[in-house]
Amino acid sequence: MNGPTAEGRKLSRSFGWLALLGTLLVIAGIIGLVYTGVATLTSMLLFGWLLLVGGLVGLLHAIESRGTSYFWLGVVVAALNIAAGVVVIKHPEGTAEALTMFAALLFLTGGVFRLVGSVVVRGPQMGWTLLQGAFGLLLGLLVLFDWPHSSLYVLGCFFSLALLFDGLGLIAIGIGGRRIVSMVSERLDETVPTKDEPITTAEDEQK
Repeated sequence: MNGPTAEGRKLSRSFGWLALLGTLLVIAGIIGLVYTGVATLTSMLLFGWLLLVGGLVGLLHAIESRGTSYFWLGVVVAALNIAAGVVVIKHPEGTAEALTMFAALLFLTGGVFRLVGSVVVRGPQMGWTLLQGAFGLLLGLLVLFDWPHSSLYVLGCFFSLALLFDGLGLIAIGIGGRRIVSMVSERLDETVPTKDEPITTAEDEQK
């Protein structure tokens, strides 16, 4: 009985840590929504360090695989990642402006394609597709018209919203997991006999 109980406690503790991590992400997301400029710079620095570390790891992997046909390709890709990471870390504001412009153009093209596609196809989800296209087009125009000032808050807002929703998801998984583990543990406690309770067999029942 100690085995399942111990495993249940471990699982419950793991789900508790997951819920705690989700709470921290939710707090970080809320803070990021309040201070979007700081969140934008933080996301750019994280992006730059990820590129830099990824490039260094890719370079080490390429060196280990020297002599193969994809050695130089790995070196070139790693060098590009390292160079991009250094540029992003040194110029986070310029990188934010460029990525904001790219996001605005992405919203615009996606909105136009959804609008045109919904009118041409006229499927059962035409109204929903039209709404999505109009929202994407409007969002792209708003970001583009306020550029480059929009680069101070757009990426930070997206980054903070991602943290917020990821945190809420982890909290839901952690709380739900702990409830399931608790229910299973209670069922095991009810079905498994204790040390003082005698175990009845088929022969005992016949007697």
